[in-house]
Amino acid sequence: MAKIVVIYFSGYGHTKRVAEHVAQGANAELIAVDSNGDIQEADWQKLNEAKGIIFGAPTYMGNVPWQFKKFADASSKVWFTRGWQDKVFGGFTNSASLNGDKQVSLQWMQTLASQHGGIWVSLGQLPSNTLAATREDVNNLGGSVGLLVQSPSDASAEQIAQGDLDTAVKYGARVADVAARLS
Repeated sequence: MAKIVVIYFSGYGHTKRVAEHVAQGANAELIAVDSNGDIQEADWQKLNEAKGIIFGAPTYMGNVPWQFKKFADASSKVWFTRGWQDKVFGGFTNSASLNGDKQVSLQWMQTLASQHGGIWVSLGQLPSNTLAATREDVNNLGGSVGLLVQSPSDASAEQIAQGDLDTAVKYGARVADVAARLS
């Protein structure tokens, strides 16, 4: 299996919980961007050695938070040397609202991966969009570009809908499978 790294920022613990589920599906290592937008030097090495990188961040005010953007800006040193060229990438985000402009964050992550010369992996799951569908169903938010998760503003990280967490595991496995096939 190809080495996968999930790099994420979590402001309140919700994104961390989702990252753990994505990592479970991908058999991946987790790297947390800290509250100052930094990662350790050893983490850069892990990212450089990975076959696949999965980005994760909440959606705040219509995009990723500044901490994740700081990490992304710091990746320009890797970009300049094409260090992540042809790596497999994926991404996930969550917000308190069902929509919450999450698609903007995913498109931003996809653009970051593309700037690095990466290969983006879509969610690859049909939406649960029938009258009988519930929040417990896989891909109940109907994502395509990547994983969408809803975390109500008054809910703890432990209260994320099981359907979203199941989707996270499946997405992690999909990214790892694509990375393994391309390795």
